[in-house]
Amino acid sequence: MAYLKANNLDLQIEVETRNIEDVKEVLAVGQVHRIMLDNFTPEQIVPALELIGRKYETEASGGITIENVEAYAKTGVDFVSVGAIIHHAVSLDLSLKAVIHP
Repeated sequence: MAYLKANNLDLQIEVETRNIEDVKEVLAVGQVHRIMLDNFTPEQIVPALELIGRKYETEASGGITIENVEAYAKTGVDFVSVGAIIHHAVSLDLSLKAVIHP
């Protein structure tokens, strides 16, 4: 945060955590805007949220699909990232060709 203030930057800091010990470490240091709970199950998210309280925004990410997104949303996290939506998207190449007649 000191770096952001010293350089007059308006950036948000998000820290990725992979287990409850990571969450505890982030809480001990603080100075973040959002804590990402990466590859946590919904059951693992609940105690992490109890530790975090409402001190920071929270985001669930990793292993989330259309089939289980509701279970993650019900945990109370602020944001849920569902990469599966993008991973299964099919791209379409669109081009615009102009023909100019004299």
